[in-house]
Amino acid sequence: MIDPRTATMAFIGAALLAGCSFIPTYERPEPPVPATYRDAAPADSAQSLATTAPGWREYFAEPRLQQLIGIALENNRDLRIAVLNIEQARAAAQIRRADQFPGVGLAANASRSPAAGSGDLTNTFSVGLAVSSWEIDFFGRIASLKDQALAQYLATEEGRNAAQLSLVASVASGWLNLLADEELLRLSRQTLATREESVRLTKMRLDAGVTSALDYRQAQSLEQVARATLAQQQRQRAVDENALVLLLGQALPPEVRNTLAASALQDAPAMAELPAGLPSDLLMRRPDIRQAEQQLIAANANIGAARAAFFPRIALTAQAGTASGELSGLFRNGSWGFTLAPSLLLPIFDAGRNQANLESAQAARAIALAQYEKSVQTAFRDVSDALAGRSTLQDQLQAQRLQAEAEAARLQLADLRYSNGVSSYLDLLDAQRSLFAAQQAVVQVRLAMLQNQVALYRALGGGAAGGAPQR
Repeated sequence: MIDPRTATMAFIGAALLAGCSFIPTYERPEPPVPATYRDAAPADSAQSLATTAPGWREYFAEPRLQQLIGIALENNRDLRIAVLNIEQARAAAQIRRADQFPGVGLAANASRSPAAGSGDLTNTFSVGLAVSSWEIDFFGRIASLKDQALAQYLATEEGRNAAQLSLVASVASGWLNLLADEELLRLSRQTLATREESVRLTKMRLDAGVTSALDYRQAQSLEQVARATLAQQQRQRAVDENALVLLLGQALPPEVRNTLAASALQDAPAMAELPAGLPSDLLMRRPDIRQAEQQLIAANANIGAARAAFFPRIALTAQAGTASGELSGLFRNGSWGFTLAPSLLLPIFDAGRNQANLESAQAARAIALAQYEKSVQTAFRDVSDALAGRSTLQDQLQAQRLQAEAEAARLQLADLRYSNGVSSYLDLLDAQRSLFAAQQAVVQVRLAMLQNQVALYRALGGGAAGGAPQR
């Protein structure tokens, strides 16, 4: 048995030495991007997104879209996996934290062996509380592993936030795609009906000898082009709905599906203007950047654990309870006591294992640093691309609208000239083709402008506090 005073001094010494750590001092790397965005407006740098950006419910004001986003946040399987990954990481962090404390269990032993000298068989019975090989963390190895697990847990949480932000933006993008599909389908149906009527009139003129067979065949060709375009857009409409259904985790609600046919992209509520702020704001708002930083912190902590492996490991085995040579004497006076057995293991030769572990940890930190810097650069590019779109797409949409108006006027003039025999039917067909293409371009550019607003919302890390979309 060990004297209680000796045991007390040993525990005090362990407590004094347990604060040692070999984790390198962490400093957030400087963002490897310019200080401002090239296409940012003056107001962008003057306002902070953290205080001016709306949450997703305010930013996406369309009630049907809000309903779809809510469904996706409840049912999307990727987001569900991300949430479960958090639970797994939390449990792993708890395991590492538990390693810092001794595990206490109930130990009962019985043995029968020959006594020294006489050779008579003797019995030994013991029961009590036992601590088995508790590592006293003198050099911070277990504490470093705990810090690493905690950082991984926080990184997993940020991964969930990034997945949630991506889901909200993807649902909004998918909804806009459906609205554009419906508008393009209506345009294609109207165009096909117009061209079917044109074929009918041209056939009548051919039968009356007023026009040639060439004009009739050209009208038929243009009709089939419209029919093929309609089939293509119907297929794209189905594909886009399937993509949205996958995001939702269920079919479109009937009340939403039934109103789609009457919907138009131009009727979608305008989204609020988002100030871009400064690139440094992204470090705090983008969940993918925060995730990469936590992974860098975890890799940094792992270096501390690898360094501590070069130093001795001190373990403690202890037991306190009662022992007796007779089972009936286990709980009699005088049978109580305890044992305390510390052990020390100093690495002398491990064939370079510890050095290789340290080099691996250092390389992992360098990789995590590069990944963090890449995530910052990617975020900067995402915002820069969205700002470039914001500054040009509105002008492009206005130009496309004016072109469509001009093509509509041109078609009226071409039809009038053809009816009066001034121009050929080819001029009329060319005007019809150009108007259809211009009308399609208006829808596509309007979609690109709305998609760009969604992309900017996503690139800036969302509008909710802390960068995570509100639920």
